[in-house]
Amino acid sequence: MEPTRETILLVWGVSLALLLLVAVVVAVLLELVRRTAGDIHGGAASIWTQGKLVANNTIQIPMLLGRVLRQVERIGAEVAVIGGATTAIRTHAESCPGCPHCALGGKE
Repeated sequence: MEPTRETILLVWGVSLALLLLVAVVVAVLLELVRRTAGDIHGGAASIWTQGKLVANNTIQIPMLLGRVLRQVERIGAEVAVIGGATTAIRTHAESCPGCPHCALGGKE
């Protein structure tokens, strides 16, 4: 028995409908993949940007520490000068009968 014209058209119609359905499903899945890839790309770009900022800060830390060290050395030198002056004042005050008026510029 040979298939009728109606059967052939029905098979073709069902085949075309299935083809259209599969094409729509594939298109939807591809769109989901595209969106997910975009989200991943955005996240990776954010990570890259933050990583560059961290690297930049990491590079600057030794330079900043060098500046701090120079300032601490200057402060240490000033402390030594102040310490010497303090010692001189104490030595003078302990041996001078006119202090504290003498140290303040007054008369004995």
